[in-house]
Amino acid sequence: MFVRVALDHPLPTLFDYRCEADAAPHPGTLVSVPFGKRRVVGLVCEVTVHSDVPEDRLRAVDSVCTACPPLSAQWLELAAFAADYYQRGLGEVALPALPQALRDASRWARLLAPEERYRLLPAGRSALPDALPPRATALRRLADELAGAEFLSAADARALHPKAVATLDAWQANGWVALEVIEAGGVLARSGPAPMETPGDPHESTSPSADAPNGHAQACATLPTLTDEQSTAVDAIHAAQGFAPFLLHGVTGSGKTEVYLRALAALLEADSTAQALVLVPEINLTPQFEAAFRARFAALDDYAIVTLHSGLAEGERARNWLAAHTGRARIVLGTRLAVLASLPRLAIICVDEEHDPAYKQQEGLRYSARDLAIWRAKQLGIPVVLGSATPSLESWWQADQGRYKRLTLARRAVADAVLPSVKLIDLEDERRRGRASVEGISGPLLTALKARLERGEQSLVFLNRRGYAPQLACDACGWVAGCPRCSAYVVLHKPERALRCHHCGWESRIPRACPECGNVDIAPLGRGTQRVEETLAKLVPGARVLRIDADSTRRKGSAQALFSDVHAGEVDILVGTQMVAKGHDFRRVSLVGVLNADTALFSHDFRASERLFAQLMQVSGRAGRAGLPGEVLVQTRYPRHALYHALARHDYIGFANATLAERRDAHLPPFVYQAMLRAEGRTLEAALAFLQQAAAALHEIPAAERVTVYDAVPLTIVKVMHVHRAQLLIESASRAALQTTLRAWPPMLRGLKGVLRWSIEVDPLDI
Repeated sequence: MFVRVALDHPLPTLFDYRCEADAAPHPGTLVSVPFGKRRVVGLVCEVTVHSDVPEDRLRAVDSVCTACPPLSAQWLELAAFAADYYQRGLGEVALPALPQALRDASRWARLLAPEERYRLLPAGRSALPDALPPRATALRRLADELAGAEFLSAADARALHPKAVATLDAWQANGWVALEVIEAGGVLARSGPAPMETPGDPHESTSPSADAPNGHAQACATLPTLTDEQSTAVDAIHAAQGFAPFLLHGVTGSGKTEVYLRALAALLEADSTAQALVLVPEINLTPQFEAAFRARFAALDDYAIVTLHSGLAEGERARNWLAAHTGRARIVLGTRLAVLASLPRLAIICVDEEHDPAYKQQEGLRYSARDLAIWRAKQLGIPVVLGSATPSLESWWQADQGRYKRLTLARRAVADAVLPSVKLIDLEDERRRGRASVEGISGPLLTALKARLERGEQSLVFLNRRGYAPQLACDACGWVAGCPRCSAYVVLHKPERALRCHHCGWESRIPRACPECGNVDIAPLGRGTQRVEETLAKLVPGARVLRIDADSTRRKGSAQALFSDVHAGEVDILVGTQMVAKGHDFRRVSLVGVLNADTALFSHDFRASERLFAQLMQVSGRAGRAGLPGEVLVQTRYPRHALYHALARHDYIGFANATLAERRDAHLPPFVYQAMLRAEGRTLEAALAFLQQAAAALHEIPAAERVTVYDAVPLTIVKVMHVHRAQLLIESASRAALQTTLRAWPPMLRGLKGVLRWSIEVDPLDI
């Protein structure tokens, strides 16, 4: 008996191994196999009695992961489709889709072993503070951790106190702590004493057994009243039969999340084993979504709602993945990687902010999670809901063609909440009138910020550029600080007193003088969020200014803590990048100020205007969500631009239709299909020469007659980490012709020399 195994290897082939076990593993089983001088984990894809490789040259499977159920045939089909469409090996898709812990055979036994965890009971919460000696610092730390967390694993407890397990067992005997044993996948194997019922105790666990009747019921006694539009959307989703793609077009604050919640509640009510997948574009959006889902479905147990994203610890991500894989998890909430999670009973998929570029992976397997979600829904014959206030033009066009059913939420869900007014501040007119901006903050915006502070309302200042300043320059000789490893300027980060490259991570101290001419008056050029934060602290005395960007949220949990401060009203002015522009329900924000939006108007990328409009619509939607009159002030030097006029009218439909007409005339997506070949070499000449040979090889492919090939060009940032990069764009009006060409092209490319790496990206977003 032989097995054909997919390995995480660039070669798009399966590897044959002998199987000497009494029973051959089923397809979808994880195995440990020798590969070269290493032992690696692979995925069995086929079991056969024949092999094209002589048997004496075949090596044997080392071990089989029997504790983890095999991945389903449908999941293998999904991985095979992604590998074929995105031009990667099956192993390059299947193995990275699994948690890292499952890809290490030495961790299988520990990972799949039952987990012991402790939960503090109400009796312990009241008794422990007085029972512990005053100087028992380690014991108090253990008790505080128990009190602050929903549960504490035995491993985490040992890290806090050397005799933690013995101590916790003693507390359990006193009735202060409950011990739970969780099998792989989140199945509750056994539990200690149940929490005593204490009416009104906010810390009491209310999760019933998963076998209890109506364990899926919603916890909220009074649910929000749906608008007519929300009711229509929920009814349409619930009535869907088979594959049904919905485009939920709802203005910001229209209650799209409530539609997801009601649709999932109806599904779980109708099917006690069904699973749901909810995708969000960014990790920092998962805490508030998880809180909303747990509050609504509080009757479900802990592992019935799990999150999957790269910010989780390896063990936690593996346990959550196993809960989904075994069917224990009923609702899986995650970022783009969750679209490849194993969900054997998947019955609905929701993709929130479906337009967001974050759904497109930009390294390795360059897949679109939104597109794979649609294909997966079609494969399983289930509904998929794509929600957005600013849908991607591809999705909007699909709805125009009748392939997606459009559901519209045209007004905000809160009765007295209306869309904010949008006003344009003409910076050139301000300058002509002698009212120059102060550090990039115009007079009208500054006045509006002070007025909100006096009224006790919150403001949001949006600038999609982190750091203190994008450049550090010398006005005497023209020197500008650049990265020695990249063809890019370094960004000044003043609080850290560092210059940092946002492309490769290179960092250095700020020089005291110009390294070219010795001038000590080197100065920052431009503005980032750090500089705006500093400026506002000076211009608006007494205001509590908070900055949220990738620099201020580096530590785990820091983003959630900062957003909690905003929601609690402890912030007067929030300064942020695109992290704050979408998904967050800031109830007290009544003013949004937008800085430096003009830079995207003249980008070489034809999608730049679509992204800018979506970004501005999303950040505008943070204002006026709870009944406060909202106002948006956009600083611009081009107030007559059509994009800003559509923004002022909140006219996504007009913008989308006009932009689609331009795309149709210019033969751009979604009216053509594109692929990008990127090459990286030690020199730019080598990369371009490789791409020119690749273009010449296309003439040998018959299907390429229907493909347009553009000239090879350098990337915008040509050099990153001493590696030079170039790209070659091909496109066709026929997706089939493009895919046929792409399947025949890689074998030819592997025969070409002269570059370090090359990769093909299908449906590229950045050109």
